[in-house]
Amino acid sequence: MGITMHALQRRRRGLLVLTGSIALLVAASTGPTAVAKPQRTDPLQERVNAIRDSGAVGVFAETAASGTRDKARAGTAERGTAKPMPRNGRFRIGSAAKTFTATVVLQLVGEGRLSLDDTVEQWLPGLVQGNGYDGGAITVRQLLRHTSGIRDTQPEIPALNSAQGYRAERFRTYSPKELVGLAMRTSPVFRPGNGWSYSNTNYVLAAMIIHKVTGRSWAREVNARIIRPLGLKDTSTPGVFPFVLGPHARAYASFGTGTGTGTDVTTLNPSMAVGSGSIISTTRDLTRFYSALLQGRLLDAAQLNQMTATVPAPELGVRYGLGLGELPLPCGGSYFGHPGELLGYHSWSGVSRDGSRTAVVYVNSDGGKDTQKAMRALVDEELCRARP
Repeated sequence: MGITMHALQRRRRGLLVLTGSIALLVAASTGPTAVAKPQRTDPLQERVNAIRDSGAVGVFAETAASGTRDKARAGTAERGTAKPMPRNGRFRIGSAAKTFTATVVLQLVGEGRLSLDDTVEQWLPGLVQGNGYDGGAITVRQLLRHTSGIRDTQPEIPALNSAQGYRAERFRTYSPKELVGLAMRTSPVFRPGNGWSYSNTNYVLAAMIIHKVTGRSWAREVNARIIRPLGLKDTSTPGVFPFVLGPHARAYASFGTGTGTGTDVTTLNPSMAVGSGSIISTTRDLTRFYSALLQGRLLDAAQLNQMTATVPAPELGVRYGLGLGELPLPCGGSYFGHPGELLGYHSWSGVSRDGSRTAVVYVNSDGGKDTQKAMRALVDEELCRARP
């Protein structure tokens, strides 16, 4: 049967469409969009991932330098869920609070209301005595530098030492005087000034001295002198209030069992850590605080020099000043900072000597044997990393 002219024209149009489609496919397959471009790696994200892989439930880190900020997160905010770590989540900063306490003490020194060479006995008569203790031989400087020889209180706190103790006493309130009394039960680690030993009791006493000098509580002074002036809107001193308000990740403690998850310990009356660890904050607020501190916005030069004058701290393998550790950088030089831990929340904060670069990372569980090492490595490497 013959083919009509009309049918022939339709066949030609079909061939043209088919040919055009093939041409488009070929162009698409051979064009630049088909070539797989190597994805740019984010060093901060890689380090955060490494911390998660070390056994942490969730990780969040923030860095600030040259007017820019960088954030990364991994893992989850709540065990057994897919909830991501909150972008500006609040957490208990633990011993990073010691830098706040030391800053307030040094402000009082700058105002002439207190001397670092004053003794504990001068301000808190009769409190540190007996069982080998003599408050008249211990100075304020020795408290802040951990060279007083006073025993640490926290091993005596049941809520911090076992899951059973936590469940029984997580709402218990401790007074500062009671905490110091717990430390007085055992003899000093060494004579004042003759060694170095980390002790939370030192900073409980520093908080009490702040109260005695000013007539106002440690919490009120920290708020009036640091939190409000710097606009740290997500930082608080909760006192005896046991809950973390606002966005936050749950916290998990293993209590030495070797697991990275363990017991949910988010709820805690932090009165046992007054002056030494009872502050709630965020990575953003901590970067602001440490940057302002090293840039001289909180202390005069004389007081900042006192704070950053360090001595060997063999227990930590670093040097320690007044509420600040000095750590070597892998790229040369050193930086200042402080680790923090209070039941499940662990943090590491670091700031360059001129305050221009900061890095803060925290996890919401005890993690594995390499978690703390990986957290410090993140801060080390981020402070070394060149910025645009």
